[in-house]
Parts: sequence; C-alpha cells; structure tokens
Amino acid sequence: MRSLLRRDLWLAVRAGGGFGLGLAFFLLVAVIVPLGVGPEPATLAKIAPGILWVGALLSCLLSLDRIFALDFEDGSLDLLATSPMPMEAVVAIKSLAHWLVTGLPLVAVSPVLGLLLNLAPEGYIWLIVSLALGTPALSVIGAFGAALTVGLKRGGLLLSLLVLPLYMPTLIFGAEVVKRGAQGLAVGTPLALLAAITAGSLALLPFAAAAAIRVNLR
Repeated sequence: MRSLLRRDLWLAVRAGGGFGLGLAFFLLVAVIVPLGVGPEPATLAKIAPGILWVGALLSCLLSLDRIFALDFEDGSLDLLATSPMPMEAVVAIKSLAHWLVTGLPLVAVSPVLGLLLNLAPEGYIWLIVSLALGTPALSVIGAFGAALTVGLKRGGLLLSLLVLPLYMPTLIFGAEVVKRGAQGLAVGTPLALLAAITAGSLALLPFAAAAAIRVNLR
C-alpha cells in the first residue's frame, strides 16, 4: 500500500497536474475576484469565505480525471484489480494521494489567499480547519466520479457534471464555518455537518468507487 502511495505521488509530481496546477488556479481565483468585484475591503471580507471555498473546490476538480485515467491507459488498473490488494484499498490510497498533492497544499496556502481577500482575522483558523476537514471529502467524492467515468474518452466534462452536485453540501457547510468564524459566531453545527459529510464519504464511497471500477473493467 505504501508503494502504491509513493508511486501515485511521484506520478502526480512528474505529470505536473496536481500540486502546481491546483495552487496556481487557487491563486488566480484570489487575484481575479478583487479585480472583478472591486477592491472595497468590506465587500471582499463579506464574500471571502465563499470565494475561497469555491476556489478550493474547483482546484480539486482540475486533476480528478488523472486519478484512474493513467492507470487505465497503461494497463496498471487491470493489474491492481487482480492483485491481492482489495480494490477498495486502492481507491482509498489514490484518494489520499490526490489529497496530499492537491488538498493539503490548498490548506497550507489558504491563509495567504485569505489575506488577499481581506478575510477577517477571526476567520483564519476556521478557514484552515474547514479546508483540512472538508477537502478529504472532495478527493474521495472525486475518486468516485473518476471511477464512474474511467475508460470514457473525453470524460472530463461528464466527470465535472457528476461530481459538482455532490460537492455542494461540502461547499455550503465549509463556507458557513468560515463565515461564522469570521463573524465571531458559533461554528459547531456547520462544522459537525462538514465532519459528518467527510466521515460518510470516507466510509462509503471507496466501496462504491471500487464497484464502479470493476464494472468498467469487464
């Protein structure tokens, strides 16, 4: 399992479609939004939680098609399906690799981008907490969508259409955590719901993704 994780991390770095691309897109969102809505600090502070979470969501979406596509193209996915390792474990490891090269860097740089969008100081810790708690769900949900579309030519658009509706609850509650935290309000309810979404995704979707992969490989 560790070997598969190291392999996926190496492929992600070599291909250049994870770490750098996601961070660049996240940065572009934080830079372009003030140019579009104006530099008024009050306006930016009001929309910062939602914009930061939308940027993180779209950054995670960029590299989802790579989770299984490269393995399918070179035949590695067929070997993994017949290996002693359960396909559910393969899905979980690939989701972890995607989060390490996409979600974790977004969590690390989010305070800097929060500064660009004039996020209230009280919201920084909740921005980090919500992204750290919610981005694993984005990776697992994305892996499920990638499993459904593996083997399809030009399946990137279909993958986006499948995954985006499933991302909405994570986006809503993640942005709400940051918004309430920035205003000094209680964040317990949206934070608990965000944690429940992540826990449910981690518990259920690897099995659903593994089943989808088995069907697509037949």
